Amino acid sequence: MMDHDFRDSTEKSSDYMENLNLEDNQRHPAGDVGGGGGSGGGGGDFPEISAVIDHQPLKNPSLSLNSFLEPPSYADAMFRSFDAESIAEINGHDRLNSQSFSSSDEISEFLHVSVSDPQKVPESSNSLVPGSNYYFNYLITTRTNLDNFSSTEFSVRRRFSEVVTLADRLSECYRGFVIPLRPDKSIMESQMMQQTEFVEHRMIAIEKYLKKLAVHPTIRKSEELRVFLEAEGRLPMVKTVDVASRMLDSVVKLPGQLIGESAMAAEEVVQPAKGGRDLLRLFKELKQAVSNDWGGVKPPVVEEDKEFLEKKLRLNDLEQQLVNVSEQAETLVKAQQDMGETMGELGLAFVKLTKFEFDEALYECQRTRAADMKNMATAAVKASRLYRELNSQTVKHLDKLHDYLGMMLAVDNAFTDRSNALLTVQTLVSEISSLRSRIEKLEIASSKIFGGDKSRMRKIEELKEALKVTEDAKLCAVKEYERIKDNNRSELARIDMERRSDFMSMLKGFVVNQAGYAEKMANVWEKVAEETSGYAES
Repeated sequence: MMDHDFRDSTEKSSDYMENLNLEDNQRHPAGDVGGGGGSGGGGGDFPEISAVIDHQPLKNPSLSLNSFLEPPSYADAMFRSFDAESIAEINGHDRLNSQSFSSSDEISEFLHVSVSDPQKVPESSNSLVPGSNYYFNYLITTRTNLDNFSSTEFSVRRRFSEVVTLADRLSECYRGFVIPLRPDKSIMESQMMQQTEFVEHRMIAIEKYLKKLAVHPTIRKSEELRVFLEAEGRLPMVKTVDVASRMLDSVVKLPGQLIGESAMAAEEVVQPAKGGRDLLRLFKELKQAVSNDWGGVKPPVVEEDKEFLEKKLRLNDLEQQLVNVSEQAETLVKAQQDMGETMGELGLAFVKLTKFEFDEALYECQRTRAADMKNMATAAVKASRLYRELNSQTVKHLDKLHDYLGMMLAVDNAFTDRSNALLTVQTLVSEISSLRSRIEKLEIASSKIFGGDKSRMRKIEELKEALKVTEDAKLCAVKEYERIKDNNRSELARIDMERRSDFMSMLKGFVVNQAGYAEKMANVWEKVAEETSGYAES
């Protein structure tokens, strides 16, 4: 939401200032007014200004009034060449040229994804009104030289629900990885925006999401992403069962689990219980979590990776710093936007003053002052345009802060995977301890009866079988926990490296653009100062 507001205010300013242009007939420079003599010669110098004032271009953006401003040329400006080189990285997190890989072969690998051409498709349903239900799909074009793809360039059409399915599958299959967050469904935005605007926003968001997946060193080579980008027709990927359906299935299995007729398979522990797959396991893990937080007893297994705990604290601090810097960045963008708009309004005010001075002029010196004020108006509107362009570049560079704020949520998800896996291990260890204690008590009680107690012996055998299943499940859970820990470790190292590179690129672009545009603005005002230097001398 912050990212949307950050861009939106600047886009509105851009539309406003795009039409803040004036007509200019510069056949008579300022110095010629004094030598031209007579009001008739000067009268032809300002007809366009009159038109500008009468038609109020700020209220009528359809007017074409470009010739008053000489559009600044940036071909010789090094800060523009920097933006041209980094624009893909800024907008799409495209690090394919700067990302650090382990070998030279990997550096040459690329995966470029673009999204375009949204199409409205009627949805087959039992609706009473034909054509009332529809959806949009988008053309996703991929160019790559990765070995796991069957060709180097291909296109498919996907709808947003298929993007959601891809995101769900990735979160299930790549626990512990920092997976970029998919775009929101944005129900509120879809109701508040015009349809074309909403579809455009969603298309851009999908492309940005897929570009982030394409540069992730693990996800880019995943089978799930390959199928999504390459498979024709509807996405053949198995759709993730919604939580409500899982909960209903779990409720059906719960009585059998409670009386011991059914047991959890060992491999099922690799998936989180909170997904609704196993209600009994969910209750047990909830009990373990409450015991960890409020029981006053040290859990049987604890997080012992001190390096990880320190990095987690540092990332929490980083997130707070990003929030603070992001707020200041928005303040800067708003200030530059206001400055540009104010400069434009100042320029138009001077145009009106110029017209008044020229129309009411009785002496040649008054016409000279009018011509100088015209130059002042030109400079103010040029400065306004430069502020607008600078603000656009500032948003592109500092938007990286919002990207990293969003990534912090993905990091939290990766840490949650780790916490859930640890909770599963803790729950199983506690359950194993409880089963062993029950077996021991039954064996002691049975040993006191001559010949043994058959019912107790049968119960002991059942508990031993449950203990064996639980121990197998614990081994799987520990293995999954260690795998997630390794994933966290590698992802944190990758993020640290990319953050240094991204922030250096962001700061370089920001500083160079500020310096470059400041120089352009200085040149504009320096020219006006030279033209009006005679007033200071007199």
